[in-house]
Amino acid sequence: MKNASHKKTIIAMISLAVLACVGLLARHFLFSTNTPAYITASVNRMDIEEKVVASGTLNAFKTVEVGAQVSGQLKALHVVLGDKVKKGQLLAEIDPVLQQNALKDAEAQVENLQAQRHSKQALLKQYESAFQRQSQMFAEEASARADMESAQAQLESTRADISSLDAQIKKADIAVDTARANLGYTKIAAPMDGVVISIVTEEGQTVVSTQAATTILKLANVDTITVKAQISEADVMRVKPGQTVYFTTLGDAETRHYGKLHAVEPGPVSTSTSTSTSGTSTSSTSSSSGAAIYYNGLFDVPNPGNTLKVSMTAQVSIVLSEAKQALSIPVSSLGNKEKDGRYTVKVLRDNTPEIRNIRVGNTDNIHVQVIDGLLEGDRVIVGDNLSTAASTDAEKTGQLGPPPPRRG
Repeated sequence: MKNASHKKTIIAMISLAVLACVGLLARHFLFSTNTPAYITASVNRMDIEEKVVASGTLNAFKTVEVGAQVSGQLKALHVVLGDKVKKGQLLAEIDPVLQQNALKDAEAQVENLQAQRHSKQALLKQYESAFQRQSQMFAEEASARADMESAQAQLESTRADISSLDAQIKKADIAVDTARANLGYTKIAAPMDGVVISIVTEEGQTVVSTQAATTILKLANVDTITVKAQISEADVMRVKPGQTVYFTTLGDAETRHYGKLHAVEPGPVSTSTSTSTSGTSTSSTSSSSGAAIYYNGLFDVPNPGNTLKVSMTAQVSIVLSEAKQALSIPVSSLGNKEKDGRYTVKVLRDNTPEIRNIRVGNTDNIHVQVIDGLLEGDRVIVGDNLSTAASTDAEKTGQLGPPPPRRG
């Protein structure tokens, strides 16, 4: 009897344990409520810039190609790459022999013409005296009319010859001035203060200057740098002269160089982008309908120490508007946009979400300025673990919903 009673007790205890497990499982699967854990961000103050980002290239403020106006061998080059020069400084010399000979020839031609004029002047005096005698004798009927007319013709012809020689001497004087100028052009001087950024012609090379001046070297004023920023056609309507601009370089991403946009070129720079078989993108200038259209925005920045170099790449930011130490929240916390332009956000209060309508201002596409509707220190809901899990499950099953509507 005792054994039977002991067996019944054990069976009863097992039954109770099974019932308890079943109850717990039923409560978990049938009556549990999933309480979400919210992901929040604090409403705090920060500087917000609404800006247009563009890629730019550094250019010298002014560049001059220094060329040769006469032909000859480049006899001497008095500068090297990178030299700083002053206006009027001697840069190069071309062998002056040809120009010296041309000047001597022109001067000899002037002397020849002047000698001819002196000869004609002597004849003129003689013919003037002969004409006076013939005129007097004709008046006294001591000579024939033909002799007087012959003397007059010689006089007038000699005067005409002298006038012709005067014109030839003027022309020869011009030739002398030209030859003297060409001789001066054999010494090439700097037209401005600047830095030698390129040497095209080396010592010993022959310079042939017939139709256009041959470039010897290039000078640039790099104390000021002009930046050309390529602004896309999607952003160019928002960009205007006078806006604050800054850029950083690849070698120094921490230093900002500030300036003011002074112009946007009206003509576009058209660049088409294609992808090669290796997956790299290549760009070329094109006017095809599939080309990306850009417009150059121009601004200047000082370059003390000439640390900025010509042709460097610049990451340019054109500031459209800015707010200093403004209340801000993440853009991802914004909900639907209302008809009055306000947005809904969820604020967590006592672990309970609360819907607020707020008015927003500037945005940098990561944070947005809050004008009213929230206080500093409020915590806005960015997401929760349930929605994150649902998104993860949707990604696994491939059942992703449509992307959220684009705001603003």
